Amino acid sequence: LLLFSTLGMMIMASSLDLMTIFLGLETLSISLYILAGFLLYGIALVYGATGSINLKRVAEAIAAGQVASPLLLMIGMGLLIIGFGFKVASVPFHMWTPDVYEGAPTSVTAFMIAGTKAAAFAAFLRILMTALPVLQPDWSRVLWVLAVLTMTVGNVVAIAQSNIKRMLAYSSIAHAGYILVALVAANKLGSGSILFYLTAYTFMNLGAFAVVVALARQDGERVTIDEFAGLGLKYPFLGAAMALFMFSLAGIPPTGGFMGKFYIFSAAIQANYIGLAIIGVLNSVISVFYYLRITVVMYMGQGEAEPRVAGLSPALGLAVLIAILGTLQLGLFPSRFLEVALRSVGVLLL
Repeated sequence: LLLFSTLGMMIMASSLDLMTIFLGLETLSISLYILAGFLLYGIALVYGATGSINLKRVAEAIAAGQVASPLLLMIGMGLLIIGFGFKVASVPFHMWTPDVYEGAPTSVTAFMIAGTKAAAFAAFLRILMTALPVLQPDWSRVLWVLAVLTMTVGNVVAIAQSNIKRMLAYSSIAHAGYILVALVAANKLGSGSILFYLTAYTFMNLGAFAVVVALARQDGERVTIDEFAGLGLKYPFLGAAMALFMFSLAGIPPTGGFMGKFYIFSAAIQANYIGLAIIGVLNSVISVFYYLRITVVMYMGQGEAEPRVAGLSPALGLAVLIAILGTLQLGLFPSRFLEVALRSVGVLLL
């Protein structure tokens, strides 16, 4: 299905005929519809087992033992996890992510990497904590494995990337793994830390992609990391902003990314998932290498004598500034934002 979907993307990108472009779009869309079918089939099986699609009534039916078939329910839960696994790009359901993020325009990639992931995790959290809390011992074991695989594969493969968008795509996979750690914890701090981390993640990712757009060549985007050599000194504001966003993605204080990871790993320790927290910290250490590599290249690399960039428009400059302020606010004054996140979780899970 993923190869079929990729074929549709390639047909769309290479075609010179309107009808062929349409066929490529349909090839792409049909594959995605089938992938979404995992989620829909899971919903159907949960309905068949509990007799309801209302999240609270599903939870009540499971708690009361009014389940038509426990096996049907478990299969439905598994398909729900697979469906959301595709949406959040967790391993092993991540294979579509690097190619799609690399091929899409940078601004579209920024939206996909932040907006869609945040919405998918919010829905995933609500289903697990509202409809399936009784099954927490079962789904937490599955998510534990997915979290470890997602963090590790995302970070290790990102090290080998020379294309900056592809590197950030694998980085987003690793960050999905960190958020899965909070889902495994399944406690109040874990739920609140998910919203906190998604907020920080949105700021630092949108900021990083805004800098990539601003530093694009006049004749096209910079693709490889080496093409950013020397631009940190040539454009101090953009260089400093990119360094801040890379520090935040790596989880270096005093940034929102550091506090988000701190709360996530604290939630895991509270829930006695100490081993999982240690694996998460080790993965964060691994990620420092490829994030700081960008900063080192921008400030210490030998670039063009006169690098020509597209420039920083007022709207793009405002976006970078907002991302900087958001990243620093979440890092320097995290408690107030965590309180808001915890209250929001209370409303979300009502």
